[in-house]
Formats: sequence, C-alpha cells, structure tokens
Amino acid sequence: MAVGIGRRQFISALGGATAVVWPLAARAQQGGAVRRIGVLIPLAPDDPVGQAQLGALRQGLQEVGWTIGHDMQVEIRWNVRDPDSVRKSAAELLALAPDVIVSVGSEQLGPLLQITRTIPIVFVVVSDPVGAGFVESLARPGGNATGFSQPEYGTSTKLLELLKEIAPGVTRAAVLRDSTTPNGIGQFGAIQAMAPSLGVEVIAVNARDTGETERAVTAVARSSNSGLIVPSGAPMVVHRDLIITLAARYKLPAVYFERFFVAAGGLISYGPKVLDEFQRAAGYVDRILKGEKPGDLPVQAPTKYELVVNLKTAKAIGLAIPPAVLARADEVIE
Repeated sequence: MAVGIGRRQFISALGGATAVVWPLAARAQQGGAVRRIGVLIPLAPDDPVGQAQLGALRQGLQEVGWTIGHDMQVEIRWNVRDPDSVRKSAAELLALAPDVIVSVGSEQLGPLLQITRTIPIVFVVVSDPVGAGFVESLARPGGNATGFSQPEYGTSTKLLELLKEIAPGVTRAAVLRDSTTPNGIGQFGAIQAMAPSLGVEVIAVNARDTGETERAVTAVARSSNSGLIVPSGAPMVVHRDLIITLAARYKLPAVYFERFFVAAGGLISYGPKVLDEFQRAAGYVDRILKGEKPGDLPVQAPTKYELVVNLKTAKAIGLAIPPAVLARADEVIE
C-alpha cells in the first residue's frame, strides 16, 4: 500500500540506518540553497505502514516541485513514541537546523513543542489539537505548528455502529485504546456513551501492553456475541499483527479505523484515508518553505474517508457481510 515508492526501493534507501539523509550531489550544480526537513515517525524503519506514510509525503513533495537529493534534504527519526525518544530525536534534528519538522501523531507533538517554539512544525494524525493546547484555534493556529487533525472523537462511534450492522447479535465489545492520551480517553468515552442505545456493553482494553491486550481480548472472546473495536492510536498500529491474530483466533467480528488493518487480514475498516493527509502535509511544507507562517495556515480535517471489507476474513470467521455494506464499500478484498 506504499504510495510513491516501492517497498524494496525504500528499504534499499534506508540502508539499515535509523536516520535517512538523501544525497545532495546536486548542491554544487544548482547553486541554490538546499532546504532541510526533519520527520518524526513512531514506527520502526521496516514497518510497511511507516514506509507508506513517508512515501506519501515524498510523493507530495515531488508533486509541488521539490526534488529530494537536489534541492531538499530529509532527515528521519524512527521509533519516536514517547517523550524521552521525542526529546532525543528532536535535539538531533534541531542540531541540524531544519527549516520544517513533520511530526506524526499526538504523542510526539506535545514534547516536541516543549523543545521548540520557533522551528515550523507540520503535524499529521493529531487528535483535538486545540483541546490538547497544540494550537490556539483551527482557523488561526498561532505559534509554530499547524497541520492535519484526526476526526472528532464522536466519529469513533461509527465503528460501533458498523460493528452492529455487520454483526447484529453482538452484545459485548472490547475497545482498544491508549489510556494515557486524550485521544484514547475521548474515543472510548464517545463509544461508551452510545453503546447502551445499541444494546452493547463495551470494555476498555489498554493496547499499550501486549500482554494485557491479549488477556483482555481473550476474556471478552469467552463470552458469546462478542466483538472488537479498534479506533485510531499509535499502539494499535504498532501491535496490529497481534490484534488481527487475536480477532482471527477467536473469530471475533472486528472493526478497524484504517485500511491497512484490512489489507493485513482484518475484517472491515472505516475512517479517513491517512496517506492522503501525508500528501497534503507536503503542500504545507512547501508553503512554509516559500515564506508563509505555520500560525497563519488553518488546521485541516480529513476530507476523504473509505470503507474497506475483507471477504476472505469474513468467510474464515463465518460472517456474512450485509449486501448494504458491500454496496457502499470503497474496496472489497476477495
């Protein structure tokens, strides 16, 4: 699912390093200033989701006229998931005097803003940036950060609605979350508030701990008519293989927030097209490099959503996807 760059080519470009610097052979030839951007990604360098995100950003930069290795240099730090790793990686990037930093995820942005209030930041996949104090408002962010936000917490209820639509008999569902973040708390709160009206008991499961995740999902699966809801959050992405495996093992109908879960064997997903946000982020990087201030660029919400169904997985767990769901699906994996 990588955008703009194949997996083999990308891994070759990585060269086994935790930081990536595209060569600057053309500096002398062009004679102009080479701009430098830093990128903080919470995933491992060999994670195909991280590769796809970076590929989408790179493609977006190329589409607005930048050539990596000629007039742009990109520094990447991987596995940036907690405040300590953010501080370490940000310090490394700041020492290189980047023109812009692209930050992925809510967990990274807070510590990053504590370190710099001057270097422009374009964020992606961040929930409630106003409520978290990252920006003053969506229309006029102020400060040195702007970017692309996740949907409002209330939209996570659509995952519960979809679960009941594909499996009407479900009466109990485990909701994976990161209980240490506003995103995890807010999404579960919205789902919990709607659950009684749909006749579902929801149970919060901390997805940061793989052992706890496995025990909790196993406990829910012991009850009949159980299901699984996987809203957005970095731990869910990092541990997605375990989550998909548990759902398959216990034949749980599971609804995910992003397509890559379904491509990897998950049942069904509904949510924004995340890679589109990375391509759009490249446009903001371009505008900042050309002189605009991040504080004047409005924070943008997702504009493209997709519903993806894996019929092979549905058959494996003995579930018939309703025709109405298949009719409005953007993609059906056979």
